[in-house]
Amino acid sequence: MTTIGHNTRRVGAEVLADMLAGYGVTHVFMVPAVLRRTFAEMERRTKIARVHCHGEKSAAYMADGYARASGRPGICMAQVIGALNLAAGLRDAFLAHSPVIAMTGGRDPKTKFRKVYQEIDDVPAFEPVTKMNVTIDDVARIPDMVRQAFRTATTGAPGPVHLQFRGNEGQVDLEEAEMEALVETQFARVPPFRPEPEAAHVKAALELLQKAERPIIVAGGGARASGAGKELVALAEALQIPIATSLNGKDIIPGIHPLSVGVVGSYSRECANRAVNRADLVCFIGTETGGMTTHFWAVPKIGTPAIQIDIEPESLGRNYPLIASVLGDAKSVLVRMLGQIDKSSATKRVAWIREISDLRGDWYAKYKPMLESDAVSIHPARICGELSKHVPDDAIVVVDTGHAGMWMGGMYDVRTPAQSYMRSAGHLGWAFPAGIGAKAACPERPVVVFTGDAGFWYHLAEVETAVRWNLASVTVVNNNGGGNQSKRGFDRAYGGEQTVKARELWTYNPMNFAKLAEDMGALGIRVEHASEFAPALAQALAAKRTAVIDVATDIEALAPIAVA
Repeated sequence: MTTIGHNTRRVGAEVLADMLAGYGVTHVFMVPAVLRRTFAEMERRTKIARVHCHGEKSAAYMADGYARASGRPGICMAQVIGALNLAAGLRDAFLAHSPVIAMTGGRDPKTKFRKVYQEIDDVPAFEPVTKMNVTIDDVARIPDMVRQAFRTATTGAPGPVHLQFRGNEGQVDLEEAEMEALVETQFARVPPFRPEPEAAHVKAALELLQKAERPIIVAGGGARASGAGKELVALAEALQIPIATSLNGKDIIPGIHPLSVGVVGSYSRECANRAVNRADLVCFIGTETGGMTTHFWAVPKIGTPAIQIDIEPESLGRNYPLIASVLGDAKSVLVRMLGQIDKSSATKRVAWIREISDLRGDWYAKYKPMLESDAVSIHPARICGELSKHVPDDAIVVVDTGHAGMWMGGMYDVRTPAQSYMRSAGHLGWAFPAGIGAKAACPERPVVVFTGDAGFWYHLAEVETAVRWNLASVTVVNNNGGGNQSKRGFDRAYGGEQTVKARELWTYNPMNFAKLAEDMGALGIRVEHASEFAPALAQALAAKRTAVIDVATDIEALAPIAVA
């Protein structure tokens, strides 16, 4: 524990600024006006950048991207009137188990229930999207509540926290009290603890893996948060067990590794679903086995022999009956397994690995024409193929949901262990602001965002924010003039053939986002032929400034649907 200053009479804003700096916070993302005095103290006492955004939801998404890229809690803020927008932005962080700390203004007891300007009780709105949701009504509570916020956000399965400060703009920070700025640096990043598993449970799970002839591992975001990639790959290589991942765990193993079968579930790679459904034992590691990862519990089918490793006891066996389970940190469990492994058992899986190789080969052969297509308008799969080849070895790739998530989940390959992959947990428009936050957290790493025009429209104004703060992310826009994930649904709604009027429900006017980006001070590049994409990406990365690559793509090109 670190003490900043002494236990003396201090202003709340001084203590809050000192504590955030003590926890290693480098940026806060906010829409003013909230905690104004704290911002003034940040300027005087710290080097924290106070990033003023154009919307509260995008501020939350930036903090989320910051947190996922760095493993450190991301901080977002809003005054009372913007609090509900901030709560909406926390949904993705909550679903993805991202450590975000939201700070808002709140009602003052002196004016409650008197219809003071903008009065709404916002606290209940944060309850379903946070691990901890509290009010700070006494300035003397700032130190202990901030410490508890960092502890809660980073421990176990990480997640968002909400602190509501008294006063519509959090004016409680203007008051004084006897306070110490105590900082528990252990909780400045994920994971602060590595709970050890019970030895008997590890042994039982490992024996089952070693006995199986066709086992497969499904690794999720919990394994990623644990930093367990090296150990996971070592176990898989020693025992010759293929690995499928959830979308949140996509970067746990390079997609080009011979034991990688890709993302499983709904936004998936076909060979991953086929492999998981041919397995005689599925080992879930750090995944909640939710609907997206299992294609609504069809991959694998319920009843398939399964074991599960997770840090949260309530996740064990939630959706699949288990023949063994291990409670503990993913990396710690895998280290214990590696210490007692029987490598000779790998010989019984020669035929299984040959089958996996065939499944991988069949997938690449089937989709090679799409991945290498020279079609005009450009095929989205070609963009994914180009990104697989040309994204820098240490890049952070940030991906939206919807069609962007479907294309990249199935078609994009993480190429090196140093590359990171982050995806929206379900909210269209998340990726672009999250990419700004990721760049703030990791300024030395290239950040490449992939979104569609439907997603980019959501928070387009934040191009100006990125330019103003020189946060040089590169955003690739799959610009097809519509939200064409909706096409199949409207086809069904209209009996199989849509009318021109029906297409109004999911299409837009043509737009050149490169020109819009240029008008806001960014680098804008328009790509209309597939051969132009790699040079455009290289130019954007070399520019070291906010960049938007507008790629004209085919609105009729639909991402492959999952196989079960």
